[in-house]
Amino acid sequence: MNMMIINGQKATISYDEDIDMFRGEFVGLNGSADFYAKDIKGLHQEGMISLSVFLDMCKEDGIEPLKNFSGKFNVRIDPELHANIVAAAKSKGESLNQFVAETLQRATQA
Repeated sequence: MNMMIINGQKATISYDEDIDMFRGEFVGLNGSADFYAKDIKGLHQEGMISLSVFLDMCKEDGIEPLKNFSGKFNVRIDPELHANIVAAAKSKGESLNQFVAETLQRATQA
C-alpha cells in the first residue's frame, strides 16, 4: 500500500481491480472516511471532499475527529523472535522498548 497526505491527514491508497479505481482510506480518524477515483489527481480531490465531509459531521455531532493513541500496544510474536530481539537490544546497550521504538521509527520514515 501507498500513503497519501491530504490536509495533514494520512490515507492508505490501494487499487481495486474489481472496479478499476484507486481507493483511499484515512487512518487515525474516529470513524471511517474513504474515497475513490480513476487517477491520482482525482483521488486527491475526492480525498479532500471526503475528509471535509467527515470533519463537518464530527463538528455537528460534537465528536473528536482524531483518534487518541496511548503510545502503548501489545504485540504477539514467536518466542524465538522475542528472544532474538532481546539479545539484539542488549547487544546495543538498549532496553527492549528503546530497541523496538527505534526500529519502528526507522521502518515508518518515508
